[in-house]
Amino acid sequence: MDNLVREYNAKLDSKKRITIRGARTTYYHVTEHEDGTIELSPRELVHPDEISRNTLEMMDKAITKYKEGEVSDPIDMDELEELLD
Repeated sequence: MDNLVREYNAKLDSKKRITIRGARTTYYHVTEHEDGTIELSPRELVHPDEISRNTLEMMDKAITKYKEGEVSDPIDMDELEELLD
């Protein structure tokens, strides 16, 4: 479990906003529960056209294996079409 860094009471302003004191990030994912509990999880946004280094490495490995002939059996798309009908 994470160690508690800070705890304080906050009040909604006239536009129903809360100020996070000393916020560590700019973006948060908000999860609101039925009991009124609200969780904020820090988020780091990335450009949608940006491909992560890890993804690029995985793609390079896949292409290398493909060129070496290490491929799976062809997928039977007829089975999928039967399921969709």
